[in-house]
Amino acid sequence: VQLVESGGGLVQPGGSLRLSCAASGFAFSINTMDWVRQAPGKGLEWVSSVSSGGYRTTYASSVKGRFTASRDNAKNTLHLQMNSLQREDTAVYYCNYWFGRDYWGQGTQVTVSS
Repeated sequence: VQLVESGGGLVQPGGSLRLSCAASGFAFSINTMDWVRQAPGKGLEWVSSVSSGGYRTTYASSVKGRFTASRDNAKNTLHLQMNSLQREDTAVYYCNYWFGRDYWGQGTQVTVSS
């Protein structure tokens, strides 16, 4: 299993970023995928889940209405569109897959700062 996140960076408050996660080594299209983040000095925080077909998405209350998760099963890719970013969104963002155990990518850093 390999998960590779990309798309992070430095953005001003109110800005946008689009994260991607390239997946390989497992049956991506039949598995729910999650986005999880870890802010500096804090624990892991679940952000969003996307059902296998991409038709059902759920969000943490802290990001609902600002973030949109999606997936392209033809390309084995998960996305997270982040709008109206706030300083509190600063974190390392991970995509996550569970099958008997958690699988994680290396993460991508998102820094929201002026």
